[in-house]
Amino acid sequence: MADLLSLTAHELSGKLDAGEVSVREAAEAANRRVEEVDGDLNSFVTTTPELALERAGRVDGLLRNGGVRPWEGVPIAVKDVLSTRGVRTTCGSKILEEFTPLYDASALKNFGDAPVMVGKANMDEFAMGSSTENSAYGPTKNPWDLNRVPGGSSGGSAAAVAAGEGWWALGTDTGGSVRQPAALCGIVGLKPTYGRVSRYGLISFGSSLDCIGPMTRDVRDSALLLQAIAGHDPRDSTSANVEVPDYLAGLDAGVEGLRVGVVTELMDERIDAGVREVVSKVAAGLEAAGAEVGEVSLPHAYYALEAYYIIAPAEVSSNLARFDGVRYGLRVQADGVHEMYRKTREAGFGAEAKRRIMLGTYALSSGYYDAYYAQAQKVRTKIVEDFRDAYARYDVLVSPTSPSVAFEIGAKTDDPLAMYLQDICAVPASLAGVPAISIPGGLADGLPVGVQLMGDHFTEPMLLRAARAAEQAAGFEFAPRP
Repeated sequence: MADLLSLTAHELSGKLDAGEVSVREAAEAANRRVEEVDGDLNSFVTTTPELALERAGRVDGLLRNGGVRPWEGVPIAVKDVLSTRGVRTTCGSKILEEFTPLYDASALKNFGDAPVMVGKANMDEFAMGSSTENSAYGPTKNPWDLNRVPGGSSGGSAAAVAAGEGWWALGTDTGGSVRQPAALCGIVGLKPTYGRVSRYGLISFGSSLDCIGPMTRDVRDSALLLQAIAGHDPRDSTSANVEVPDYLAGLDAGVEGLRVGVVTELMDERIDAGVREVVSKVAAGLEAAGAEVGEVSLPHAYYALEAYYIIAPAEVSSNLARFDGVRYGLRVQADGVHEMYRKTREAGFGAEAKRRIMLGTYALSSGYYDAYYAQAQKVRTKIVEDFRDAYARYDVLVSPTSPSVAFEIGAKTDDPLAMYLQDICAVPASLAGVPAISIPGGLADGLPVGVQLMGDHFTEPMLLRAARAAEQAAGFEFAPRP
């Protein structure tokens, strides 16, 4: 069964389709792996072993009659920010500790009645963080080194995949929360074009930024899982009505003639030398494979982090206003409705959520709106123009995903600005709404380094093809850890 856990999702899917393995056997293997390692990792807020077996039985029955899509029988971990019918959805927060949704997020609709889900993955509260240390249910640890963080906010999803507690996972990416934890845990993380995957059923953090994305063992798995979750959804007004292509077609077509630009602003001294070395080697590998590799400038990338940490908290201050003790989750009894609001939010939200609500409320307040929020939106427009100019000359942009390898637990918890800097390479693509993928490029100091590739809007087929070539150039082989 150990060999089963070493398969990629597409390899497992092939064996399920051929009848060599049952879905129940796969679910049992995942459940045992969760029991074996999750006491150390804390990848999950809620595990669902019995539900996984029940749903596995359903898919096994369908397999015997044919017509099951290739992703339906592969056990998956789902970030606890996505609504799952009948399974509590905490968002990593005390305020939603007992919240059980009545419906599944639209991203899960192509999994039949429901996915073979092994559990709800741990996360920074309301997806606010870069280390999964802000969860009300304790920090998740990195399977590569239990003294280090897995990244955030999808750190539970990343750790679950890296440890083999499921063959793949769904995460969400607002300012890098799929890509950065994927980089720190040595897996593949894809943020699709904004609007490519429906946000219906995703508990909002930053509505103009949030994307649901695959977290997988390799690029082919990423293409397969994107195929499962992409598509227009009339229930989400931000969902793009754009035809979904075949993401697996042409995946191995190579990069002959593809124009690849390495972003100079994201390869400076703020990035650890070991990380830069790995990125440069992967870029050289793409050139050896036939790509035309040069340097490209995103001149306003320097200001992306500052703009992001005004825009995202502003949207947070609005989105989290609904958690008031009346409509969802926790209610602390008090004399009078306003006192109930205050006590509920005081007890329900953690420190980082409160910090960002206050930052956002301040930025939107009368007298400061033009000075902060309006200026940040102007910077965002400049960044979009930078990407547009870059894609006039290059097909794919390359950079590090994170400025460093995984850092030690607690190393940045007392310094929010140092923590925010972890998103410095990922945030520009988030503000521009373009697709970006992180692949494991190699090791530095014995820990995985993520290489980020960014494409223009809705160019995921080409981006995945380039990522597949980069993956081959890097030669990084996945194996469950520890």
